[in-house]
Amino acid sequence: MHEARSDLSKGRSRASRSRIAAASGTPSRDQRRHDRGHRSDCRSFERAEHHPTRGGALSRTAPDLEQIRSDIVADPANAWAASASYQPVYVADASARIVIVGQAPGRKAQESGMPWNDASGVRLINWLGVDENTFRDPSRFALLPMDFYYPGKGAHGDLPPRRDFAARWHPRILQAMPHIQLTLLIGSYAQHHYLDTREPLTATVRRFADYLPAVLPLVHPSPLNFRWLTKNPWFEAEVIPRLRQCVHTALA
Repeated sequence: MHEARSDLSKGRSRASRSRIAAASGTPSRDQRRHDRGHRSDCRSFERAEHHPTRGGALSRTAPDLEQIRSDIVADPANAWAASASYQPVYVADASARIVIVGQAPGRKAQESGMPWNDASGVRLINWLGVDENTFRDPSRFALLPMDFYYPGKGAHGDLPPRRDFAARWHPRILQAMPHIQLTLLIGSYAQHHYLDTREPLTATVRRFADYLPAVLPLVHPSPLNFRWLTKNPWFEAEVIPRLRQCVHTALA
């Protein structure tokens, strides 16, 4: 039984890596590991060489990102946002090393145009082990919500991100960021989409090591999750140290 569960976990991990690699237009780690050893830690990143001018990588992708933003604003599906003078809330740069995929922006983020500019962002920055200037540097961190617009209020808090939004826009943006080394999936919406799983968030985060070194699932850093953090002390004891190690490795 244990061996069967282990094989299932490995299968899910391979599937998630393939899905993220497909979205970014890069070969999956499984495609490149046939002649390499496998280690489930952050030191085994297979780094892409970062040559800003070699092959014109950044000269191509920077205009691509500008065009994508224009396309998002002009999309008829977002006309309601344009009529409210909303701008898409996300951060993407051709040089980014880490991408953080979260849920839709809240009202405060939408009004300011800055993702994670609330108490959740303060806690997230602390978890990452960086200062705010580093976090706000687009050449280091790309911030991609599952929807780039505030979805409005529902009966029990903010409405969820639109189901088709990430599938439509994330692949184009990720393809224009060829130097991503680490993907952080915050919350169940991002994890369900990219990990192709419907298991409970706690189970996914508990198995975080299955997705390393390129992907790390996290719980949302909202202060409202204090009960979850209290019930799951392993998160701050085990996941946060590994997260900081992975961030340090990706930015080095």
